[in-house]
Amino acid sequence: MQSSLFEGNPGPEKNLLPYDGVVNYFGPIYPKNEADELSKILLKEIQWQNDKALVFGKIIETKRMVAWYADDRFPYRYSGTTKVALPWTKNLLAIKNHVQEVSGETFNSCLLNLYHNGSEGMAWHSDGEKELRKEGAIASISLGAERKFSFKHKKSKQRIDVFLENGSLLIMKGTTQEYWLHRLPPTKKVNDYRINLTFRQINLSNN
Repeated sequence: MQSSLFEGNPGPEKNLLPYDGVVNYFGPIYPKNEADELSKILLKEIQWQNDKALVFGKIIETKRMVAWYADDRFPYRYSGTTKVALPWTKNLLAIKNHVQEVSGETFNSCLLNLYHNGSEGMAWHSDGEKELRKEGAIASISLGAERKFSFKHKKSKQRIDVFLENGSLLIMKGTTQEYWLHRLPPTKKVNDYRINLTFRQINLSNN
């Protein structure tokens, strides 16, 4: 069973998931001209690196690029690799503060992803790393190309698709990571880049 949310903005008060979690889509929280300017700034000032992942016992390098920033030099371990956080830039801190004001949540770190075009995506996964606060909120800001984002329930396999607009905010919280997978599917229809900022809550007791 699959549901799509491409028509209209459902509003942040609506839970996009039918059960076992909470996902709220706020739509664009930045107007297009401001979102475009922010994406250009981040392209230049962020210390992007090709991501690495452990696959069948071997470390591979992806075309997708990433960066990890936080309040302190928090380590973050996923896909068999460990990253140590860089200090906030002025622009990243401003985005974080805006996200916190809009969402009512608080964050102490941000994992950024740079997808050069639609051929680059992210496979099904959930963000269940032990460093993250249990059932804490993850805020996702999208800048640049609009892309489809999908959820799949781990047991029922029900699918939910949402179209993430330029400048938009999506929040995942509660038991979402426990019961749902999510992915950014590749597409041949998108030729432009997309920057994704995922603001997170690192559990300081685990560091």
